[in-house]
Amino acid sequence: MPALGTHSPNRQGEVVATLKLLGYLALAALLIVLDHRGGWLAGMRGQASLVVQPLWSVAGWPGRAARRVYDDAGTLAQLTADNERLRNELLVSSARITRLQTLADDNARLRALLGVAQSGGLDVQLAPILDIDLDPARQRLVLDAGSNQGVRTGQSVLDAGGLVGQVIEARPLHATALLLTDPAHAVPVMVARSQVRLVAYGQGRSDLLRVPGIPLSSDVEIGDELLTSGLGGRFPPGFPVGTLVALQPDESGAFLVGEVRPAAQLDRGRAVLLLREVPSPPPEDAGLLPGEAPAAPGAAADTGDAPEPEPEP
Repeated sequence: MPALGTHSPNRQGEVVATLKLLGYLALAALLIVLDHRGGWLAGMRGQASLVVQPLWSVAGWPGRAARRVYDDAGTLAQLTADNERLRNELLVSSARITRLQTLADDNARLRALLGVAQSGGLDVQLAPILDIDLDPARQRLVLDAGSNQGVRTGQSVLDAGGLVGQVIEARPLHATALLLTDPAHAVPVMVARSQVRLVAYGQGRSDLLRVPGIPLSSDVEIGDELLTSGLGGRFPPGFPVGTLVALQPDESGAFLVGEVRPAAQLDRGRAVLLLREVPSPPPEDAGLLPGEAPAAPGAAADTGDAPEPEPEP
């Protein structure tokens, strides 16, 4: 009897546990049958997911934030690299465009030079500019051509616009040209419209020549084109020198002083033309332009040169 009484509570606990297990199994079987027929558990799961979904969203914020920061960092690095690459490509393209524009400008100037030579039937040679000195007291060009290439002292220097100056020194490989704007340079000129003879002096400025001593009665107007007159024999006649842009009385009031804008582009260009030889005009018209009356036989030129002998009959 005592042994039976000792084990009875354990058996009762086992019976209760077994009954609970059977009850859970029965409940589970009932729920399965009801869900299979009515599908109400699926609805409950859907409702439960709606309730839990905000929690999932909140729980996923750190992960999404980390991914966004990572993606933004990668995008920023990529954009920075692309920006740097495009900037370098733009600089290279700009340099190429500038170079092409420079070549196009040089080509246009060379075409203009050749056009002047061909249209005027001039015997010229092309001389590249090696250096230029535009100091107010010294206006010179150093040419990359010398006596070995046929350059000689006294040759007229031209560009597409007109007279540039003259060669004053010819070395074997290089030559020096004195610009007509040099303070020590003077060139006899003539007004193309009225044939009035004048002398233009350099002022040490690449954009200005000065013509002093113009008589008040002279037929000279602002806008007149000045050409080389050919007097003195240094420059052939008929080459453009510049355009008269201003006239004003001198200090005495007895004469006018003119300011001339040079026809040549003295501060630009990479090459000039050296005049080799000009065909000699007929004796009776030597050194004259069309419409200019010949000087009296035996008369001296304005530059002080000795009179030329009269041609024999």
